[in-house]
Amino acid sequence: MDEAKRARHFASDNNSGICPEVWAALAEANTGHVTGYGDDPWTEKAKQYVRDLFEVDCEVFFVFNGTAANSLALASMCDSYHSVISFDYSHVVTDECNAPGFFAPGVKMQPVSGENGKIEPDAIDRAARSRRDVHASMPRAVSLTQATELGTVYTPDELAGITKTARDLGLYVHMDGARFANAVASLGVKPREISWEMGVDVLSLGGTKNGGVGGDAVVFFNENLPQNFLYRCKQSGQLASKMRFLAAQWIGLLQDGAWLRNAKNANRAAALLDTQLRGLPGVRILYPRQANAVFVDMPGPVLDGLHERGWHFYADVGPGGARLMCSWDSMAEDVEAFVRDVVDLSK
Repeated sequence: MDEAKRARHFASDNNSGICPEVWAALAEANTGHVTGYGDDPWTEKAKQYVRDLFEVDCEVFFVFNGTAANSLALASMCDSYHSVISFDYSHVVTDECNAPGFFAPGVKMQPVSGENGKIEPDAIDRAARSRRDVHASMPRAVSLTQATELGTVYTPDELAGITKTARDLGLYVHMDGARFANAVASLGVKPREISWEMGVDVLSLGGTKNGGVGGDAVVFFNENLPQNFLYRCKQSGQLASKMRFLAAQWIGLLQDGAWLRNAKNANRAAALLDTQLRGLPGVRILYPRQANAVFVDMPGPVLDGLHERGWHFYADVGPGGARLMCSWDSMAEDVEAFVRDVVDLSK
């Protein structure tokens, strides 16, 4: 398939473009001169939108990407002898080049297993209690991903159990929310119901994958944590001089609900993809489809044929299978064209 004819594929929601609301907000911000480094009306307005979204007074910082958001958030909790408990296929474990250990030298990721991409309270308890003497790193935080790397979503009850266990063990809770909007859309809850009300201390709030240009937010719900965080941002090259353009994206996403509309569309496309692939010969859905990702097992020749026809997707993410990731701009016609090629190649 000619790439020019296939504008949307399923490799990553990072591959999608900028949604119209963000584009318009950037254009509106691109007027005149304002003070740099966040001392401007757009940044303050965007922070207030985030506070309104979560219905709480919280500290908000804008950084260039999700790796920075995750690693700087975790570094703000940890000293050099600490460890962070996280799912063994989580982004902070497998895809961030130990950035938390770079920004907080010595910090170790402590991976644990779980069903369908989720950590269970018992696994946290075992990991935290496995060795608490001075010869091992001291557990300091739990890092969850919502929605998970395997396309599933933690329910409020599941989060409550995890955060209670963390509190009992004296651990902070960080949430990697690169696809937090997709989780909110999937569960049909208010953002507060799966964040600070459940005991999350700090959230890495994703915008890049949901229609933004680039730039995520670090949202501190625990007022004891963000002290000196701007110094961490500056030292790590994450304090934007023209901050209004990072912030304006959030105005575009949040001021009239594009943030949630985009996530709902991505989830809807993934649900259609899941439905149409189920039951096809040689195709097996690997995990429950709860957000905007579908993981499938298909014969090697079918996978190769799809790639030859121009479809982009990863077959090496997570514990196995092919990951099909839908985006804010995915359309039913994209799903139907992909499924037709799967059927054709399966003959």
